[in-house]
Amino acid sequence: MDQPLNFIAFEISIWLLPILIAVTFHEAAHGFVARLLGDDTAWRLGRVSFNPIKHIDPFGTIVLPALLLLARSPFLFGYAKPVPVNFRALRHPRRDMILVAAAGPLMNLLLATLAAAAFHLLDYAPDIVARFIADNLKNALVLNVILAVFNLLPIPPLDGGRILVGVLPKALGRPLSRLEPYGLVLLIGLLIVLPLFGEQFGLDLNFISQIITRSASAIIGVILHLTANS
Repeated sequence: MDQPLNFIAFEISIWLLPILIAVTFHEAAHGFVARLLGDDTAWRLGRVSFNPIKHIDPFGTIVLPALLLLARSPFLFGYAKPVPVNFRALRHPRRDMILVAAAGPLMNLLLATLAAAAFHLLDYAPDIVARFIADNLKNALVLNVILAVFNLLPIPPLDGGRILVGVLPKALGRPLSRLEPYGLVLLIGLLIVLPLFGEQFGLDLNFISQIITRSASAIIGVILHLTANS
């Protein structure tokens, strides 16, 4: 009985810190860049913070990963409470909206690169904690890349959707931005409901997961190469 419990405790311990750092730094990056570009909404609300409690979303951080686990998704991900941004307060709203949205995924790619670079320090870690540190770094690398790729999907309110709204001409961007209130429902449908529906008819409709997995694998390969880990 003790051995399974120890295994579960170890698995939680090597995922918890990478998850908290990934989502916390992601959201703090949005707020920090927004403040630099003229909107201090997140700053005034205390959301430009590395305190994970300020960013945890009950559904996105807890329920959604659990649903993906039950749906046998090939990967797990989640999200935190979105940092509030008043795009009208930005000095150049369309351009700055793109920069604010891109800040989160870029932060995750930076964290992934730092985690990969830190592999070279494992030789200096005591043997008793080397595996624990290595597993944390590995999970931080994978999780941050997946979070970046997921958030770059061109679906509002994901960062990729907001970037696309800013890039497209207004005639196309405005209709896309109107999808934002329905974005979460659309994501659940594409990532969970559609694949489960396809299974009933022997069809593989898990194409969004496949796109994320293949893109993340390619990016991880590049990061490992750049950090001399391949």
